[in-house]
Amino acid sequence: MGHIKRVRYKTVKHQKVGERPGTIIIADDALKPIITVYSYNVKELVCADGHDLKVILDQFKKCTDHTHWIQIRGLNNLKLMEDLGTYLKINPLVLEDIVNTHQRPKYDEYDDYVFTVTRQVYFNGDGDLCNNQFSCIVKSNLIITFEETHDEHFEAVKARLKAGKGAIRTAGPGYIAYALNDTVIDTYFVLLAHIGDELDAIEDRLYSHADKSIMYDAQQLKRTLIILRRITWPERDKINDILRSDNPLVTDEVKTFLKDAYDHIIQVMDLIENYKEIAGSVIDLYLSMVSNRMNEIMKVLTIISVIFIPLTFVAGIYGMNFARVDPATNKVMPDNMPELYSTHGYFYALGGMVFIGIVQVIIFWKKGWFTKL
Repeated sequence: MGHIKRVRYKTVKHQKVGERPGTIIIADDALKPIITVYSYNVKELVCADGHDLKVILDQFKKCTDHTHWIQIRGLNNLKLMEDLGTYLKINPLVLEDIVNTHQRPKYDEYDDYVFTVTRQVYFNGDGDLCNNQFSCIVKSNLIITFEETHDEHFEAVKARLKAGKGAIRTAGPGYIAYALNDTVIDTYFVLLAHIGDELDAIEDRLYSHADKSIMYDAQQLKRTLIILRRITWPERDKINDILRSDNPLVTDEVKTFLKDAYDHIIQVMDLIENYKEIAGSVIDLYLSMVSNRMNEIMKVLTIISVIFIPLTFVAGIYGMNFARVDPATNKVMPDNMPELYSTHGYFYALGGMVFIGIVQVIIFWKKGWFTKL
């Protein structure tokens, strides 16, 4: 994974003011959907791929006694969304939230299904922070997931589904929803581990060779942590809402596992707050070091100035050139400078200036002004 780049927010296409709620508006940069259907029971797992509703309907006819996971990656198909809403009787407000991918994590209950939204946050290979939406609808014997990208993030869940071990094929669609949500939360730990490594590297640079890039990098990490904090707080509330729900789609067995996911999100929140404090401390420490360095420079300049001020004063006095004897009349002027024509007066003046400088240096040394210059 490369160095973390500046976080850039993607443009969100909102509804027009006053437009009817439930209107499905597809973003201009949305990807064409790839549909994968996983139909499973205790004995077998049947998979099918396609790009429209037909692959889903064919799988339903072929696998009548199976639980189905419909994975839709890419949202740029208005007809598919409308057909799904009609066939599965999904509220238009839910479809609107699915395609408007700026939703915060939440949990909603409807007559015969539940709807959840989760944020998928991770660093891509170029170091860019990706903040995508993962939506999930859970019905009886059916779970439908919607993702913004074609990237694969659930290989581990699919491997468990293919192996058929544990409760993944027997605990119903609610368990699959938990497994997917828990996988998303686990990616937060991976992301935070990378941020922790970056913070350690920044601290090493701070102590060895500090420069202004440290402040920029620390601020970038702090901004990333703020985004994560804004995601994890509603994620915690979402899981808490599910645990408090009496919906039959969320069984007691699933709630047992959700408690573990709740613990994980609390750990993530603690790490975010700790790293956020460390990033802020790095910035403050760098600014303090810059300020201390400036103070040391000013200290050196002040010492030099203080030493040369009396020397400049002496040189200024003897540079006024008020002669003792008028060169035209040879008249003695007693109030003018008697030392101007003194023998070896130049060396006496230099010696006096050196003596003054040495005395000042000794005094400053005893006062500790030269300590850690």
